[in-house]
Amino acid sequence: MKKNFTKLLFITLMALVCGTATAQTDSVKVRGMGKNLLKVSLTSLALNTYNFSYERKIGRKISVGIGYRVMPEGSLPFKSNLESVIDDPETFKHIDGLKTGNTAITPEIKFYFGKGVFRGFYISPFARFATYTAELNTFEYEYEHPVTNQTVTATIPLKGELKTTTGGLLFGAQWKLSKLIYLDWSILGPQYGTSKGFLKGEKALTNDERDALQEELEDLEIPMVDSEVKVDNTGARVDFTGPWAGVRASIGLAFRF
Repeated sequence: MKKNFTKLLFITLMALVCGTATAQTDSVKVRGMGKNLLKVSLTSLALNTYNFSYERKIGRKISVGIGYRVMPEGSLPFKSNLESVIDDPETFKHIDGLKTGNTAITPEIKFYFGKGVFRGFYISPFARFATYTAELNTFEYEYEHPVTNQTVTATIPLKGELKTTTGGLLFGAQWKLSKLIYLDWSILGPQYGTSKGFLKGEKALTNDERDALQEELEDLEIPMVDSEVKVDNTGARVDFTGPWAGVRASIGLAFRF
């Protein structure tokens, strides 16, 4: 699957570079109508995410594009929704203090069904390559002190990242508001693929702490994820892999040039 996505990325980039030559025979007949579209997602701004994309006309009703998304590191959005999905108080307690950010690159090809390129209903096969960062300053675990036999609560900071590769099909529509301004509605874009990542933390651990931390990390319940926990006297690392799914949807404005 990853090989197919890489091919799509290569084809899209080559089409963007060669678009000027390949689009000559199907160029728009009206003077001043450019072959390029620069977009910004308005709905992403409400989620503290900046999402920009560029499209290039390569046929009468076909364009290729590439998008870039960045979300600065901050608190996890939609915590209440995650709590209902995880359905485990201990796991959610750890995730509640998580800080995360992400970036993504999305190559795509669009087929328009309106009067011409950039207008009307469209479908768009796409690939998305995303990287998510995570930082948890106080992952708690409990162990029994060997001398006092009292239960001690300790913490370890954890950092990590998750890389995802997905592919999907986007359905949307676009309207011309003026000579140069367009309204884009990405209605629904389901995507599915794979994910791979890790969390790690460094801290001097006693044998009792090591065993307790190992057990606490192994007890984490993350849906549909396979994880491998390694803990020694210098820290801990959790490697995980699994499927990844998502949905694209947005409303944006575009400038034609």
